[in-house]
Amino acid sequence: MKTKAYGAHASNKPLEAMDIERRQPGSHDVQIDIAYCGVCHSDLHTVRSEWAGTLYPCVPGHEIVGHVSAVGSEVTGFKVGDTVGVGCLVDSCQHCASCGEGLEQFCENGFTGTYNGKTPDAPGHTLGGYSQQIVVSDRFVLKIRHPEEQLAAVAPLLCAGITTYSPLRHWGAGPGKKVGIVGIGGLGHMGIKLAHAMGAHTVAFTTSESKRQDALDLGADEVVISKDPDDMARHAGSFDFILNTVAASHDLDAYTRLLKRDGTLCLVGVPEHAHPSPNVGTLIFGRRSIAGSLIGGIAETQEMLDFCAEHGIVADIEMIPAQKIDQAYDRMQRSDVRYRFVIDNASLAA
Repeated sequence: MKTKAYGAHASNKPLEAMDIERRQPGSHDVQIDIAYCGVCHSDLHTVRSEWAGTLYPCVPGHEIVGHVSAVGSEVTGFKVGDTVGVGCLVDSCQHCASCGEGLEQFCENGFTGTYNGKTPDAPGHTLGGYSQQIVVSDRFVLKIRHPEEQLAAVAPLLCAGITTYSPLRHWGAGPGKKVGIVGIGGLGHMGIKLAHAMGAHTVAFTTSESKRQDALDLGADEVVISKDPDDMARHAGSFDFILNTVAASHDLDAYTRLLKRDGTLCLVGVPEHAHPSPNVGTLIFGRRSIAGSLIGGIAETQEMLDFCAEHGIVADIEMIPAQKIDQAYDRMQRSDVRYRFVIDNASLAA
């Protein structure tokens, strides 16, 4: 079936309106009318071929919120009218060790991304949420329990939310723990909200004094200006966990020095150029770790959505029509958004 979408035909062309084909729902499929789709930095990297392997036409979008409009004959967990979400994954092998543990994001045979992933459906790769409808296996559909008026601001939870929630949970953020969040952007602002809600003593790191009040308003207990050596030195050896959301190459030693013995610095941003090699001595003499984390599996993403609904957590967003997506990408590159763009998919009918 045809549905309206917004996408790109080449890396050097602007995004434009297009008609795309969606499969008819199979027995285990859920068809979703998309209400809102968050705009992730990954969308920009993929559309503009800044990461290798982009397939065109490219319809990005993996922060999807909408309502079920049809279900397959074998679907029992969803019904027409349900409010649902779709995140970064729409399939995985379902039989490797990682999939067996509910960690589909680490599928050993490669998960299928919500866009730009190989699929038997035309055109041979997945097309994402900058569209009116999507059809997804019921295994990869998530229940959303937030009230209707919050749905636009829920959309970024499907990527920015789970990307920060998963490492915070894995490394035990909670009462009695001192947790740092590096960077106050699309990911970092969610990290502050989540760490605070988990009960951790939450410290935000920013290069910009102008973001101090923003960080406090988001839930930070303290704010450290990372360019100030004295401010940084005051926190030496005191953190249980630091979540680093910055996607630009920078000196990791500045943060590993702040960890307690057995503390972990976790990276969730992928820089264009490699970080300078860290000082191994800082790691050895405190049994400190530098680690990484990738989104989350379906079970954990559902847990995150439920946690956010319970605590009234959503992203801070700016809503845009699909027709303004190229301007939004340009503003994202200048960090000119607080803190996440979300497309009103009703604009696709225009």
